[in-house]
Formats: sequence, C-alpha cells, structure tokens
Amino acid sequence: MSLPASNAPSGPVLFFDGECGLCNRIVRLLLRLDRRAVLRFAPLQGPTAQAYLRAHGLPTADFDSLVFVPDWARRDRPEFLLRTDGALAAARAVGGLGRALSWARVIPARWRDAAYRLVARYRYQIWGEWTPRPLARAEWATRFMP
Repeated sequence: MSLPASNAPSGPVLFFDGECGLCNRIVRLLLRLDRRAVLRFAPLQGPTAQAYLRAHGLPTADFDSLVFVPDWARRDRPEFLLRTDGALAAARAVGGLGRALSWARVIPARWRDAAYRLVARYRYQIWGEWTPRPLARAEWATRFMP
C-alpha cells in the first residue's frame, strides 16, 4: 500500500489525536520548542496517519495513543514508537528544553505507559475537545500533514 505524499519528505512525524484538547496543546508546545522546525504533525484521524496505521497493522480507531515516526522518508518501514516512547522521542527531536524533558526515559516504560493510559482515559473530561483556532505563527501551518 502506498502512503500519501506530503509536504514532509523526511524527518520525524508525530501522529496525535486531532480532537483532543490536551494533545493539541502539547503539539503547540512542541511547535514553540522546535526552533529548527524538524518535527511534522498529523492527526490520527487524517488520511496520512490512517494510511500509515493501516500499512503497519496498527489500530485505525484507537486515538488514545500517539505514534512517532522517526524518519518520514523511510515510512514504508515499520519503524515507529508509541505512547511515552513516542512522546519522549518527539521531545528529544525538537531539542532544547525538549531534550531536557526526555530524561524521563530513565523511568521504566511500563510505569510511564501506565500513567499515560490513565491521562488518556480522562483527557477529554479534563481538557475537553479541541476547538480549532489559528496558530500563533502562520509558518507553522506548513508543518502539518493532512
């Protein structure tokens, strides 16, 4: 199966729940931290993420996780990270403060992912559904894939 072309021919891509208030706030934080503009984003509900998920046998209706693809140019290979491993890899990819946050890798993944699943379960009750609003910088729009 061929995946859709995009405006991000290489580099890391983060698939996130495009309807989640917390998830969208985190994406906007990553945009601010990513001064080198290396990270790209796509909602899990969108055609790019859906094609990737299907191509790699991942659930297409589970939006409680995120998927980090380290190099979009090699997207046909099954190389991806889920949940906290993906979140920490995304933080590390943006550098700066993000790299400092990635120290949490020292915590066992089982514990990190348990906390992640707990937050995922209640994220809509706490942060609500995302209401689309303009990005702080117009150039950030080019970093999003459909």
